[in-house]
Amino acid sequence: MTQTGISETPKEASASVVARHATTLKTLPFSDTRDFDEASRGFMGTLENAQVMSAQGRVVWSLEPYGFLSEEKAPPTVDPSLWRQSRLNMNHGLFEVVPGVYQIRGLDIANMTLIEGDKGVIVVDTLTSIDGARAAMELYFQHRGKRPVAAVIFTHTHTDHWGGARGVLDDEALASGKVPIIAPNFFMEHAVSENIIAGPAMFRRAHYQFGPFLAKGPRGQVDCGLGKSVAVGAFALLRPTDLIMETGDKRTIDGLEFEFQMAPNTEAPAEMHFFIPRYRLLNLAENCTHNFHNLLPFRGADVRDALAWSKYLGEAVHMWGGKADAMCGQHHWPVWGTERIDTMIRQQRDLYKFAHDQTIRLMNHGLTATEIAEVIKLPASLDGAWHARGYYGHIRHNVKAIYQKYLGWYDANPVNLDPLPPVESGKKYVEYMGGADAILARARKDFAKGEFRFVAQAVSHLVFAEPDNQAARALLADTFEQLGYSAESATWRNAYLFGAQELRLGMPKASPRPPMPRETAAALRTGQLWDVLGVRLNGPKAEGKHIVLNWSFTDTGENFILTLENCALTYTEGAQSDKADAGFTLARGTLDEVIAKQTSFPEAVAAGKIKFTGNAMRLGELMMLMDEFPRMFEIVEPKRTAVS
Repeated sequence: MTQTGISETPKEASASVVARHATTLKTLPFSDTRDFDEASRGFMGTLENAQVMSAQGRVVWSLEPYGFLSEEKAPPTVDPSLWRQSRLNMNHGLFEVVPGVYQIRGLDIANMTLIEGDKGVIVVDTLTSIDGARAAMELYFQHRGKRPVAAVIFTHTHTDHWGGARGVLDDEALASGKVPIIAPNFFMEHAVSENIIAGPAMFRRAHYQFGPFLAKGPRGQVDCGLGKSVAVGAFALLRPTDLIMETGDKRTIDGLEFEFQMAPNTEAPAEMHFFIPRYRLLNLAENCTHNFHNLLPFRGADVRDALAWSKYLGEAVHMWGGKADAMCGQHHWPVWGTERIDTMIRQQRDLYKFAHDQTIRLMNHGLTATEIAEVIKLPASLDGAWHARGYYGHIRHNVKAIYQKYLGWYDANPVNLDPLPPVESGKKYVEYMGGADAILARARKDFAKGEFRFVAQAVSHLVFAEPDNQAARALLADTFEQLGYSAESATWRNAYLFGAQELRLGMPKASPRPPMPRETAAALRTGQLWDVLGVRLNGPKAEGKHIVLNWSFTDTGENFILTLENCALTYTEGAQSDKADAGFTLARGTLDEVIAKQTSFPEAVAAGKIKFTGNAMRLGELMMLMDEFPRMFEIVEPKRTAVS
């Protein structure tokens, strides 16, 4: 028992959940085991338990806690389909795709693809952490011999595909500038907006999506759909040196010809595919993997375009259909054979097209997002394809994303136009339903009948009205748990089970948010740094204040006016104000050091690295108006700290 009196121990699966799993076992084609053969094909070697250590001796990745997945039969607390996917994602190590093309899988949620050219190796995506990327490269070198890195390719903008780049490129290679870093157009703009500007909120919400604080086990975290989990450890963003601008662009890299296809606004706002004729290899990045992907992940993101996604997959079939002997992606395992490849792409193409078109059809009949999610069903040909199952995305929340993309959050019913926030509405619901005891009595009866979805809604109102009501917290936790046990989607399971855990134990303790790595700061344009600073400005505290600062950077030749007025921080590039309160002259690299907390502003001034005119204290006044974002905030209960 916790100090609040709520049991910490996860419960058994209820009878209704067990019955649901029995139906799944009868419905889906579990006799089809081809994925297990393909997921292990080409295995060359691995690290024991896939364990990766940091230089400080910290474990940043290990599959040892997932040893329970050696059991073939799913336990009652895990959906059998999700159990199958979780076991497939246990394959780890170095794999040969075709001679000359290799993948590191299972050392992170994403894959690293290694393509041998005439003299070196081209690294496609660099995993999440620097330590993980170093370990992956060493594993490759161990089996294929030491080769220089000829180029780095980022297929898209998500951190698990670029965060480990400093583990692939050493200081000498980076300083020389001789190793091209290739990415799709607008890579930096979207990498910054999606991972940095909204990063603090996304990081916290990602706890629910990926479940890093859940215990690994049959009653806890078993998978993330795309892979086991996201690696921890240091990461840094490197600026690309070469951008792919349009479909049909080609590059010859270390003697190999690459043909590129742009696929923006699909799984990432900047994403691309490629084909290598010499190896007859097709790589569709993260747009054709072994699950139905997210159109709007729980962590938050721009809504993805299902129609565009489908069209780009169709275009890929048109460009390269019948030409590829192997297709690999940056998650999961490859597939081989032209017929198998083309069939999978067409099914994935139609999966996103069906979800899009049928959502819009029902939307135009007047159904709301929740109503569409309740009635839409995949056709049998897609529902029975393992790679179309909703382990990461899910048809029930992807249709809501499509609805949001076209019509937004508002369902046109005025009752939902300006509802009360959760605490205030929770108190009124409790009052209307006759008080806490009445709610709990009814909810327990519905819980016994397996009506978990409504029980969660009803009891959540009570938790927001009375967050210290231990009976309400316990019942809501138990309800979330059963919903998690019944979920086929790994992200749904993680969200439900982590919500249950936080109701029982409170939020996890977390270390303070680390400063932005210097490499990441250096990769951002100066204007992007001002944008990041702008979202930290506490508007109410800035009421009535007016500050103008000139900035001149000696190494980049840039000039900026940074202006605070009307409680908003804006900047003008390529100008200086004759009415500035202060002006600062420095190298952009010095600003990067300050941001990374390798030095302080006063220390840099004292060292002669920063020169100023006017009243430098006005900068200090501006910085006093900046918020420090918490690493944790409440989600399944009211915020304990007021925010203004």
